[in-house]
Amino acid sequence: MATLILVRHGRSTANTSGLLAGRTPGVELDERGAAQAAALPARLDGIPFAAVVSSPLQRCTQTLRPLLDARPGTELVTDERISECDYGDWTGRKLSELGEEPLMEVVQQHPSAAVFPGGESMRAMQARAVACVREWNERVEREHGEKAVFLMCSHGDIIKSIVADALGMHLDLFQRLHADPCSVTALSYTRLRPFLLKLGDTADLGALVPREAEGDGPGTVGGGAGAP
Repeated sequence: MATLILVRHGRSTANTSGLLAGRTPGVELDERGAAQAAALPARLDGIPFAAVVSSPLQRCTQTLRPLLDARPGTELVTDERISECDYGDWTGRKLSELGEEPLMEVVQQHPSAAVFPGGESMRAMQARAVACVREWNERVEREHGEKAVFLMCSHGDIIKSIVADALGMHLDLFQRLHADPCSVTALSYTRLRPFLLKLGDTADLGALVPREAEGDGPGTVGGGAGAP
Protein backbone atom coordinates (compact mmCIF):
# COMPACT_ATOMS: atom_id res chain seq x y z
CA MET A 1 0.00 0.00 0.00
CA ALA A 2 1.68 3.16 -1.22
CA THR A 3 1.46 6.29 0.91
CA LEU A 4 0.23 9.59 -0.48
CA ILE A 5 1.42 12.84 1.10
CA LEU A 6 -0.83 15.77 0.24
CA VAL A 7 0.69 19.21 0.79
CA ARG A 8 -1.43 22.31 0.65
CA HIS A 9 0.45 25.23 -0.88
CA GLY A 10 1.97 27.81 1.45
CA ARG A 11 0.12 30.97 2.40
CA SER A 12 -0.46 33.11 -0.67
CA THR A 13 -0.97 36.79 -1.36
CA ALA A 14 -4.63 36.01 -2.07
CA ASN A 15 -5.01 34.31 1.31
CA THR A 16 -3.79 37.41 3.12
CA SER A 17 -5.84 39.73 0.90
CA GLY A 18 -9.06 37.83 1.53
CA LEU A 19 -9.53 37.04 -2.15
CA LEU A 20 -10.84 33.84 -3.72
CA ALA A 21 -7.87 33.24 -6.02
CA GLY A 22 -9.19 30.22 -7.85
CA ARG A 23 -7.18 29.78 -11.03
CA THR A 24 -6.06 33.40 -11.30
CA PRO A 25 -2.53 33.38 -12.76
CA GLY A 26 0.36 35.00 -10.93
CA VAL A 27 -0.84 34.39 -7.37
CA GLU A 28 2.36 33.90 -5.40
CA LEU A 29 3.33 32.90 -1.88
CA ASP A 30 3.53 35.78 0.56
CA GLU A 31 6.49 36.17 2.95
CA ARG A 32 5.11 33.69 5.44
CA GLY A 33 4.20 31.24 2.67
CA ALA A 34 7.75 31.40 1.33
CA ALA A 35 9.06 30.63 4.83
CA GLN A 36 6.65 27.71 5.11
CA ALA A 37 7.91 26.37 1.78
CA ALA A 38 11.53 26.80 2.88
CA ALA A 39 10.84 24.67 5.95
CA LEU A 40 9.25 21.86 3.96
CA PRO A 41 12.50 20.01 3.02
CA ALA A 42 13.44 19.59 6.69
CA ARG A 43 9.93 18.46 7.61
CA LEU A 44 10.00 15.82 4.88
CA ASP A 45 13.61 14.81 5.43
CA GLY A 46 14.16 11.07 5.18
CA ILE A 47 10.96 10.39 3.26
CA PRO A 48 11.80 9.16 -0.26
CA PHE A 49 9.40 10.11 -3.01
CA ALA A 50 8.65 7.85 -5.95
CA ALA A 51 6.85 10.77 -7.62
CA VAL A 52 6.23 14.46 -6.95
CA VAL A 53 3.08 15.83 -8.55
CA SER A 54 1.68 19.35 -8.38
CA SER A 55 -1.23 21.48 -9.38
CA PRO A 56 0.07 23.64 -12.23
CA LEU A 57 -0.80 26.86 -10.38
CA GLN A 58 2.18 28.98 -9.35
CA ARG A 59 1.56 28.94 -5.61
CA CYS A 60 1.84 25.14 -5.62
CA THR A 61 4.95 24.81 -7.80
CA GLN A 62 6.52 27.64 -5.78
CA THR A 63 5.81 25.74 -2.56
CA LEU A 64 7.68 22.70 -3.89
CA ARG A 65 10.70 24.60 -5.24
CA PRO A 66 12.79 24.40 -2.03
CA LEU A 67 12.04 20.69 -1.76
CA LEU A 68 13.10 20.07 -5.36
CA ASP A 69 16.24 22.17 -4.89
CA ALA A 70 17.13 20.05 -1.86
CA ARG A 71 16.70 16.86 -3.89
CA PRO A 72 18.57 17.33 -7.18
CA GLY A 73 17.25 15.15 -9.97
CA THR A 74 13.72 14.97 -8.57
CA GLU A 75 11.24 15.47 -11.38
CA LEU A 76 8.15 17.60 -10.90
CA VAL A 77 5.05 16.53 -12.81
CA THR A 78 2.01 18.81 -13.02
CA ASP A 79 -1.51 17.42 -13.28
CA GLU A 80 -4.48 19.65 -14.09
CA ARG A 81 -6.83 17.34 -12.22
CA ILE A 82 -5.54 18.53 -8.83
CA SER A 83 -5.69 22.19 -9.84
CA GLU A 84 -7.88 24.55 -7.84
CA CYS A 85 -11.64 24.43 -8.22
CA ASP A 86 -12.87 26.50 -11.15
CA TYR A 87 -14.85 29.13 -9.27
CA GLY A 88 -15.92 30.83 -12.49
CA ASP A 89 -17.39 34.30 -11.95
CA TRP A 90 -16.44 34.14 -8.27
CA THR A 91 -12.73 34.07 -9.11
CA GLY A 92 -10.81 37.06 -7.77
CA ARG A 93 -13.67 38.37 -5.64
CA LYS A 94 -13.41 39.22 -1.96
CA LEU A 95 -14.57 36.46 0.36
CA SER A 96 -16.31 39.07 2.53
CA GLU A 97 -18.50 40.00 -0.45
CA LEU A 98 -19.12 36.39 -1.47
CA GLY A 99 -20.41 35.67 2.01
CA GLU A 100 -23.52 37.68 1.09
CA GLU A 101 -24.24 35.52 -1.98
CA PRO A 102 -27.07 32.96 -1.52
CA LEU A 103 -24.85 30.34 -3.14
CA MET A 104 -22.34 30.60 -0.29
CA GLU A 105 -24.80 28.96 2.09
CA VAL A 106 -25.13 26.08 -0.38
CA VAL A 107 -21.34 25.83 -0.65
CA GLN A 108 -21.09 25.55 3.13
CA GLN A 109 -24.14 23.41 3.92
CA HIS A 110 -24.88 21.40 0.76
CA PRO A 111 -21.73 21.51 -1.43
CA SER A 112 -22.77 18.54 -3.52
CA ALA A 113 -25.43 20.83 -5.02
CA ALA A 114 -23.11 23.82 -5.53
CA VAL A 115 -22.26 24.90 -9.07
CA PHE A 116 -20.19 28.06 -9.42
CA PRO A 117 -21.55 30.48 -12.04
CA GLY A 118 -19.40 30.18 -15.13
CA GLY A 119 -17.32 27.50 -13.36
CA GLU A 120 -17.59 23.90 -12.23
CA SER A 121 -19.60 22.02 -9.65
CA MET A 122 -18.03 20.84 -6.42
CA ARG A 123 -19.02 17.29 -7.36
CA ALA A 124 -17.00 17.58 -10.56
CA MET A 125 -14.08 19.02 -8.61
CA GLN A 126 -14.05 16.06 -6.25
CA ALA A 127 -14.50 13.49 -9.01
CA ARG A 128 -11.51 14.66 -11.04
CA ALA A 129 -9.27 15.01 -7.99
CA VAL A 130 -10.11 11.57 -6.62
CA ALA A 131 -9.63 9.97 -10.04
CA CYS A 132 -6.22 11.63 -10.27
CA VAL A 133 -5.10 10.46 -6.83
CA ARG A 134 -6.24 6.89 -7.34
CA GLU A 135 -4.63 6.63 -10.78
CA TRP A 136 -1.32 7.93 -9.45
CA ASN A 137 -1.54 5.60 -6.47
CA GLU A 138 -1.97 2.58 -8.73
CA ARG A 139 0.88 3.72 -10.96
CA VAL A 140 3.30 4.37 -8.10
CA GLU A 141 2.52 1.08 -6.38
CA ARG A 142 2.85 -0.85 -9.66
CA GLU A 143 6.17 0.75 -10.57
CA HIS A 144 7.75 1.23 -7.13
CA GLY A 145 6.13 -1.25 -4.76
CA GLU A 146 3.83 -1.18 -1.77
CA LYS A 147 6.19 0.82 0.46
CA ALA A 148 6.51 3.68 -2.01
CA VAL A 149 5.62 7.23 -1.01
CA PHE A 150 4.49 9.92 -3.42
CA LEU A 151 3.70 13.57 -2.90
CA MET A 152 1.06 15.85 -4.35
CA CYS A 153 0.83 19.62 -3.80
CA SER A 154 -2.65 21.03 -4.21
CA HIS A 155 -5.31 23.31 -2.73
CA GLY A 156 -7.53 23.34 0.35
CA ASP A 157 -10.85 22.33 -1.19
CA ILE A 158 -9.15 19.70 -3.36
CA ILE A 159 -7.40 18.11 -0.37
CA LYS A 160 -10.54 18.17 1.76
CA SER A 161 -12.59 16.54 -0.99
CA ILE A 162 -9.97 13.78 -1.44
CA VAL A 163 -9.96 13.10 2.31
CA ALA A 164 -13.75 13.01 2.42
CA ASP A 165 -13.78 10.38 -0.32
CA ALA A 166 -11.11 8.31 1.47
CA LEU A 167 -13.12 8.39 4.71
CA GLY A 168 -16.38 7.45 2.99
CA MET A 169 -17.82 10.85 3.90
CA HIS A 170 -20.46 12.47 1.74
CA LEU A 171 -19.22 15.60 0.02
CA ASP A 172 -21.80 17.54 2.02
CA LEU A 173 -19.65 16.91 5.12
CA PHE A 174 -16.29 17.92 3.67
CA GLN A 175 -16.46 21.47 5.08
CA ARG A 176 -15.96 19.89 8.50
CA LEU A 177 -12.35 19.14 7.48
CA HIS A 178 -9.54 21.67 7.56
CA ALA A 179 -6.05 21.97 6.06
CA ASP A 180 -3.86 24.97 6.87
CA PRO A 181 -1.42 26.44 4.33
CA CYS A 182 1.61 24.17 3.88
CA SER A 183 0.02 21.50 6.08
CA VAL A 184 0.55 17.84 5.32
CA THR A 185 -2.18 15.23 4.99
CA ALA A 186 -1.28 11.58 4.45
CA LEU A 187 -3.39 8.73 3.07
CA SER A 188 -2.75 5.08 2.39
CA TYR A 189 -4.93 3.26 -0.15
CA THR A 190 -5.16 -0.46 0.53
CA ARG A 191 -6.98 -3.11 -1.49
CA LEU A 192 -10.10 -2.90 0.66
CA ARG A 193 -10.14 0.60 2.13
CA PRO A 194 -8.13 3.83 2.45
CA PHE A 195 -6.64 5.02 5.74
CA LEU A 196 -6.12 8.60 6.89
CA LEU A 197 -2.67 8.79 8.52
CA LYS A 198 -2.42 12.54 9.07
CA LEU A 199 -4.74 15.48 8.51
CA GLY A 200 -3.56 19.08 8.23
CA ASP A 201 -0.32 18.36 10.09
CA THR A 202 2.08 21.29 10.48
CA ALA A 203 4.58 19.60 12.80
CA ASP A 204 7.20 16.82 12.55
CA LEU A 205 6.54 14.15 9.93
CA GLY A 206 9.08 11.52 10.94
CA ALA A 207 6.35 8.94 11.45
CA LEU A 208 5.86 8.83 7.68
CA VAL A 209 9.39 7.56 6.98
CA PRO A 210 8.96 4.05 5.49
CA ARG A 211 10.05 1.26 7.84
CA GLU A 212 9.67 -2.46 8.17
CA ALA A 213 6.35 -3.66 9.58
CA GLU A 214 6.42 -3.79 13.38
CA GLY A 215 3.00 -5.16 14.10
CA ASP A 216 1.28 -1.78 14.11
CA GLY A 217 -0.40 -0.14 11.16
CA PRO A 218 -3.67 1.27 9.91
CA GLY A 219 -6.58 -0.64 11.40
CA THR A 220 -4.54 -2.11 14.29
CA VAL A 221 -6.95 -3.20 17.02
CA GLY A 222 -6.65 -0.82 19.96
CA GLY A 223 -5.04 1.83 17.80
CA GLY A 224 -1.43 0.61 17.92
CA ALA A 225 1.64 2.14 19.54
CA GLY A 226 2.39 4.59 16.75
CA ALA A 227 5.80 5.50 15.39
CA PRO A 228 8.90 4.51 17.37
